[in-house]
Amino acid sequence: MEQEVAPSAVVTPSELPISSVLGLTELGGHDWARLRGGIVTHASRNANFRSLGSVVLAMCAGLIFLGSIEWYWLAGWVIIFAFIQLRGAQMEKTLVDAERRTLSKSEKRRQAFLAVARGAIWSVPIIFFAPYGTLEQCLTLALIYAISVACVVQLMILAPPIALISVSVIAISGLSVALVTQLWMLAVGICFYYVISVLGLIEVARVHYAARIAQSGMAEKQEVVSLLLREFEENEADWLWEIDPTRRLRNVSPRFAYSLGCSQSEAEGRALLELIAGANWKDGESPVSLHDLADRLKNQENFSNFLVQVTIKGEDRWWELSGTPLRNEKGRFSGFRGVGSDVTERRQSSEKIEYLARFDTLTSLPNRLQLTESLGEALHYAAQWRSRCALLMIDLDRFKAVNDSLGHLTGDKLLAQVSSRLQALMNENLICGRLGGDEFAIVIRDASHPDFVRTVAREVIDALSEPYKVDQHTLYVGASVGSAIGPRDGRTVEELMRNADLALYRAKDAGGGEHCKFEPSLHASAEERRQLEASLRAALTRDEFVLHYQPVVDAHDHSIVSFEALVRWDSAEHGFVSPGKFIPLAEDTRLIVPIGRWVLFQACQEATNWPDHVKVNVNVSPEQLLEPEFHQDVVDALSITGLRPHRLEVEVTESIFMRDATIARNSLEQIMALGCSVALDDFGTGYSSLGYLRKLRFSTIKVDRTFVTGAAQGSNESLAIINAVVAMAKNMRMTTTAEGVETSEEAELIRSLGCDKIQGFYFGRPMCEKDALKLFNSERKIA
Repeated sequence: MEQEVAPSAVVTPSELPISSVLGLTELGGHDWARLRGGIVTHASRNANFRSLGSVVLAMCAGLIFLGSIEWYWLAGWVIIFAFIQLRGAQMEKTLVDAERRTLSKSEKRRQAFLAVARGAIWSVPIIFFAPYGTLEQCLTLALIYAISVACVVQLMILAPPIALISVSVIAISGLSVALVTQLWMLAVGICFYYVISVLGLIEVARVHYAARIAQSGMAEKQEVVSLLLREFEENEADWLWEIDPTRRLRNVSPRFAYSLGCSQSEAEGRALLELIAGANWKDGESPVSLHDLADRLKNQENFSNFLVQVTIKGEDRWWELSGTPLRNEKGRFSGFRGVGSDVTERRQSSEKIEYLARFDTLTSLPNRLQLTESLGEALHYAAQWRSRCALLMIDLDRFKAVNDSLGHLTGDKLLAQVSSRLQALMNENLICGRLGGDEFAIVIRDASHPDFVRTVAREVIDALSEPYKVDQHTLYVGASVGSAIGPRDGRTVEELMRNADLALYRAKDAGGGEHCKFEPSLHASAEERRQLEASLRAALTRDEFVLHYQPVVDAHDHSIVSFEALVRWDSAEHGFVSPGKFIPLAEDTRLIVPIGRWVLFQACQEATNWPDHVKVNVNVSPEQLLEPEFHQDVVDALSITGLRPHRLEVEVTESIFMRDATIARNSLEQIMALGCSVALDDFGTGYSSLGYLRKLRFSTIKVDRTFVTGAAQGSNESLAIINAVVAMAKNMRMTTTAEGVETSEEAELIRSLGCDKIQGFYFGRPMCEKDALKLFNSERKIA
């Protein structure tokens, strides 16, 4: 039974159906029309040779029978034989394109007729010449026929059906003669020879067809691969490249030629490295990646995703190449083949991302990441060479006020100028960067000289303290610097940065514009601050706060007009903590907001026990005033305690207007709308601006104790300031309160200067609630 074979499978000769090989069927799933067309085309190419060989054999057969057959019969036969062969050769020449088209029925009939004619003309000697010849002539004719049949089988295997027809006609003719003459052994021999010839023809044809099928499959695969490669080059940014053993380009694709900046013909045969190295290749100044590529090509090494910097028409580009060495059938190196792509844009994007990851976008200085890396390298260098390195932490003074008053855009421009000044101080031993906000840092790689750190810190402070010109504004900001030396003050990056930050914090506490070195005692202060903060967070829940009240008296009759509420903290862990210590900490940690809310409620509650004409003054932190719910806190305190609004006076400092003047003014206006009064505390010591007094109507201006002390000591400037404040307050219908009065002489001076109210130790120190009530119960005035 004949077996069908899938066209994609590997085909062996025995699997091909005999009927398909002989052209009777088209089983097996192969394109038999195309296969036969190709065979016919190939057979037509040697048609002249086969025809000439057949004519030579026919002439030999004719010469054998000279003397036994009249010459003209022999000559006529040979002429007819030659005519048929030459005519057949001409017809076969017309089928040279059969593999590209389908044979018509008329062409198939002519092929069959030609095969019959050739077989019939060969049968003439057997039928008409052999009976008149000798035994020797017949044996010679049999030999010629055997040769002829063998030639037909060998030369016509490319067209098995045609060969089978010719051999069959000759065999039938010979068998007929043998049967007529009753030469039985000859008949058996002819049959045996015919069967052997046909089987040989079929087997050889099978082998040939299997080879043609395999060749066709290989060609189809190559065509598919070529198609895929073309599609790959057309639709992707990658391209194919190939070089010979001398590293010269071959089979240059259009896309590769485009990447080289030239045509295919210009690139073909050129040295690859010469085309991509630019003008500096001969000088040996090409990028290291190109030399690495040259070494890999020289050593015949595989490489994948190899990044190479190339120069195309003077422009630097980045290529990513992969390559594999080629070997011929003898194992000899025959070049390289691989793929490549232009990754310049991707490389530039990566470089940009890397830059953004390591540099500050506003100032273009190294960022925290790069600074920590540089500090780590400096520490390693110091440990290796037993030297010293240093870290300077820099924080701008008064920058927040500029940022809040003029806006973040002006602040950013100021930071850019600060970075330029810092950069001008740098050298190969100094690396400056921005840590964030208005905080910068300098890494000193070699700080072995004892005075070097102090010198650099002073240069930084002096440079940053010079005035800045930003958008028609002349701005003044200073700088505070804290330093730590490695490895003395820290053997790791984290330790050195923490200790430099502690030194900076101390410099800021000193008032700014200072340089402080790290000292081990700062750790104790930092630890104390940490513990103090932890206790402060729990102080409210533990009910550790208490209010003390300092009286404010009328300047003329010394009667009490109000009390200023002052918060005190008696900590279970730390004992009595000074307000100058925990109030700044509460403001830094924003704990001042809940503490201030408690103070407001407690002061209103205790003030309800005082006479109706006595007010309570409550200090409000800027952090409280900027809270959206501050107005509601006041309303809640008054409604819950029942204190009348006109008895509550909120005291604020001028610094609130440097944070957000609009929010501060709105909050105070809402409080004043309730009937509460607002006092401006420490007037003249901060960011004094008469514009605030014009925009917001304060009820009281408090003159700071420094001016009171100065006036008592005869300072004309202090006297002039107090006189100016009093005059301004009277014209604006405000009252004035002088703080810090400690003697009777100071009290008399203040009264003579026109102040309305006086506050100070002379009239009473801060006291607890019970002591404040005793002042009213005894109904006595403070003398």
